[in-house]
This record gives sequence, structure tokens and C-alpha cells, in this order.
Amino acid sequence: MAKAVAGILLLILPHILWAQEIELPAGLGNLSTMIQEADEDYTLPFDLSGFLESRIGRRLQNDAHEKGISIGEIRLQIGVEKEFDSLTFNFVSDFIYDPVLNKHSVDLETGQGYVDIREANITFSPLEFMDVKVGRQVLTWGTGDLVFINDLFPKDWNSFFIGRDDEYLKAPSDAIKTGFFFGNYNLDIIYTPRFDADRFIDGSRISFFDRAGGDLSGRENPVVTDRPDRWFGDDELALRFYRSFGAYETALYYYNGFWKSPAGQDITTGQALFPRLQVFGATVRGPLSRGIASVEAGYYKSADGAASNPLVRNDEFRLLVGYEQEIATEFTGSVQYYLERKLDYDQYLASLPNGAIIDRQNRHLFMIRLTKLLRQQDLRLSLFNFYSPSDRDGYLRLNISYKIRDNIKVEVGGNIFYGQKDYSFFGQLKDNSNIFTALRYDF
Repeated sequence: MAKAVAGILLLILPHILWAQEIELPAGLGNLSTMIQEADEDYTLPFDLSGFLESRIGRRLQNDAHEKGISIGEIRLQIGVEKEFDSLTFNFVSDFIYDPVLNKHSVDLETGQGYVDIREANITFSPLEFMDVKVGRQVLTWGTGDLVFINDLFPKDWNSFFIGRDDEYLKAPSDAIKTGFFFGNYNLDIIYTPRFDADRFIDGSRISFFDRAGGDLSGRENPVVTDRPDRWFGDDELALRFYRSFGAYETALYYYNGFWKSPAGQDITTGQALFPRLQVFGATVRGPLSRGIASVEAGYYKSADGAASNPLVRNDEFRLLVGYEQEIATEFTGSVQYYLERKLDYDQYLASLPNGAIIDRQNRHLFMIRLTKLLRQQDLRLSLFNFYSPSDRDGYLRLNISYKIRDNIKVEVGGNIFYGQKDYSFFGQLKDNSNIFTALRYDF
């Protein structure tokens, strides 16, 4: 424990000192004042926003498969928005210096490299009841808090587990989003002409349990995939039909595409596969007692023949129940229960070879979030814990952030994984437990 505390202090101290000495050199003055004064004389022809951030973290234990530094990057985000008479153009790009990865060539699908374009789209309304957004965009829907059933848009699990800001859990999609509004009834149609996979755990940053090899693996043996990548051939379609009944929000969902993270394997090449997938789902969200309750469900229909193929993930039924309320002044709590039930379980058991790892039919997951705001909401304390009684593993997220000024924030946090078995979802990540700190300047 003493080593962990010392590690936290070593990580956060440079940021605190930097934040306290944020005054610019003589002759330059305050950057915000300069921008404001310049703005009085000259106005840009577009809206400009962004931030500059440094973020560093380290593992709490040795991991033979990864570097000791879990995250170490400087990130500059530039956002440009321009409104025209009939449309709006939006562009957001991150520029990153990241010494943790050995490869720095730009790959906009995986987010690797010096540049990661988050948004590049145009929005317009061809009809009074219709909105259209075309291009790269970050998409989300559903009721879950850090748990997703009907949100089949790409996630960045590497960012989530190494301590980047929560916004980076959602990876961008290259899609066409069309919204129709008919009074109380609304419909969203999202078409992705080429499959957008998750930025999944592949060993480049986070070690994992390789079931084919029967042991932990990492950057020395990253996952090799056969990713569907044909334009208009390997496409995705997502629908959401929603309306409100009084204070209750309801929605129906449909998805036709592929598993977002690898859920199969080619027995001849050993490459990881993204089998076909359809999802049918529904959500309800509204007031209950002194808080807000939600229910979300989804039926995952995997590729044909999945039940009898041990190398392809089975059909599943998923359920999420959540409740959130204010416990005391500036103190909010929420709980969630998640069920993941493997269907055609007898066929699954019969298909397994001798000695194979056997997954339980039901995976239960309980989650709790506690958030406390202090010092006029400038100080934020957050705890989020996942615990699975069926897998006997879990994941604890801790975060403390403080606004030194309106546009300067310092942050420290940790990602703690625990579990009894190396092959369970969180148990395989034990060697990736880490602490991190960050300093961010918004403009």
C-alpha cells in the first residue's frame, strides 16, 4: 500500500506543481486574456475549441508482457465548427505524442499514431421532420452506465482501461445518421457502409488471456484479425424507434452487422474473426421513487451454426437494470445489475473439445457508482466498481479531479482489476492494474 501511495504522489506531483506555476512568462501574459483581447479585434470565421492535456500512468505490478508505463502521452485536440445557411460542418482531431507504443504510423480505425480524427461531418435538414449527419461521428444510445447492450457502436477498451478521459471510451464511426421526427414518434437510422470494429484489447497496450495458447499474452504476440472491410459489402445498419409516455422514455432497437470485438477464430489460420450478428432490443427509462430507473434488454443472434461451433460465440440474451438517485447534497449514487445468458447451452457444451475452458451459462455483474462534489463542485470524487459473483472477479475505477481554474483541471485515478482465474473477463487483466494522473487546459 505504501508503494502505491508513493507512486500516486510521484505521478501527480509534477502536474500539481505545473498547475500552480501555470502563469506564462513575462511579456506573454495570460493566454486566455490574450485570446479574449485578440477576439475583440478579430473574429475567426468559424468556432474554435479544444484542449491540451498531459497524461501519465504506471502499472502497480510487473507485467512480463507489457511496459511498466501504462500511459504516457501529450494530447492536443482541435475542434472546428462552421455554420452555413443550410448545413453545419464539424471537425475534431487529436494530435498525440505517445511513447508507449512502438508504432506511430497513423491508423484511423485503431486510433494508433500521431493523429486521430474524432469527427469530420456535415449536418443538414433536407425536410422539416428530418435531420441528416454524414461523415465521421461519435454515436451512442441506450440506458447503461459504462455497460452497453443495444449500443453497437465502436468502443475503445484500451483507452478505458489505461486511464484516458471517459469520452474516449466511445470510438468514432464513419456513418450516415438520419433522424425522422413525427410528433411523439421518432426514428433514427444509422448506416455504416464499412464495418467499424471496437478498438479492442489486442495486446499492444493491455495483456490478456489467450485461450488458444492457454496463457497470458501481450505486445510480443498481438491479436491478428481478419476484419470485414468491404465498402457497402461489410456494412452495418442500426435502427432506434423511440417515444415518451409521460415521463417515461421507451425505445426499440435493431442492429444488423458483426460482433464489434473478435468473437470467433479461423481454425486454419488462427486469425480472430468478427462473425455476423443481429440484435433486437428495447429500453424503458423514467422516474421511480426519488430517483431514475431503467431497464434494457437485447437478444443477440450470432452467425448461423454458432451453437455447435466452439470457435464462434453463441446466441445470447442480455439484460440490464439500473437505478440512480441523489443520496445527499451533491452526493449521487447508482446501482446496476447485468445478465449475460448464453443460449443453446447444451449444444455449446457438446461442441467443446476435451480440456477446453467451460464458460458458465449465466454471467452476473453488479455495479455501483458513487459521485461526490465538493468545493462549489470544483472537486469531484468518483468510485465505480464492477463485481461478478459468477466469475468471481471485478474492476474498480477511482477518480479525483479538481478544477484549479475554470479551464484548468488536474486529475488522478486508478484502474484496479481483481479475480481468481486468469481466463475470466476481469481476472485476465490483473497485471494491468494502474494509477494515472493528468493535467488539462481547455480553450
